[in-house]
Amino acid sequence: MNGLLDDLDNQLIAILSKDARVSNRKIATELGITEGTVRGRIKRLQSDGQIAFTAITGLSLAAKSRLAFIGIKAAMDKVREISDYLSAMDEINAVLVSLGELNITAICLFDELDELVELTSDRILTIAGVYQVETSIAVKTMKYNSRVARITNLTDDET
Repeated sequence: MNGLLDDLDNQLIAILSKDARVSNRKIATELGITEGTVRGRIKRLQSDGQIAFTAITGLSLAAKSRLAFIGIKAAMDKVREISDYLSAMDEINAVLVSLGELNITAICLFDELDELVELTSDRILTIAGVYQVETSIAVKTMKYNSRVARITNLTDDET
């Protein structure tokens, strides 16, 4: 993956971000380039891991119905190790490392409160280097942008 995107790549990504089903012909017309150029650029962006196409479901279609954010205070020298461990857990959909007192945030979906208690108290809080766990449960979703925080499991094809 070269990681360098030129202006045309950025324009393609912007168009596809709004509607990934738009035809190569329409993109080519909009950008004043050939369909072959569009096709080649998209193929390269995919093979470089810069973009991926997937269907994103809304939270209402998720297998689990409730969303929780788990804030974790971890020893600074253990943050990477703990984050990797949490990332491997099937129950957790996202792991974010941040600055501040709670330096890891995990996001998960659950059905029963007992599941969340078991995950946070019995599993996460017992990890060496974890000092504190704070859990927030979403009670109403006012806005959710799946482009920023997609709640799905990545497959090897998407990474």
